[in-house]
Amino acid sequence: MHQQASAALPPSIERVLRLFRSMAREEKMQALVQYSKKLEPFPERLQDVDRAAFNVPECQTRVDIIPEVVDGRIHFYADLNARQSPTIAAVLAIIFGAVNDEPPSTTLAIPADFVRTLMESIGLGAREVGLNAMVNRLKRYALQAESTAR
Repeated sequence: MHQQASAALPPSIERVLRLFRSMAREEKMQALVQYSKKLEPFPERLQDVDRAAFNVPECQTRVDIIPEVVDGRIHFYADLNARQSPTIAAVLAIIFGAVNDEPPSTTLAIPADFVRTLMESIGLGAREVGLNAMVNRLKRYALQAESTAR
């Protein structure tokens, strides 16, 4: 069953998971630091959007994730203090790198163990609840985008 699930994975997500599965703890820590610097800056044009609906309350750190759908492709933006929360910034940069400007189905294909695979062996298990909540939020936005497109 596990083989079938990974066969349906979009290549962008498969690459990230393969990379993180192959890394030792120190390599993962370094990779997360590098990824945390790659999170796209929050666009100025979205600064005035009412954030209440976009906040992810399960995260210990304030994170607002705003989706934009253009021509059937979804792009996510996150507003957070990356310096204060480098792990969250890194995970979002990794996910956004795999799903931004793809159809919503790519986001919906993120496997349930995605966060665990990234965080395995790092000792950041306490972060999993908030990180999984972010992934679930992205999937909810992708579902909405798909149903609106029909």
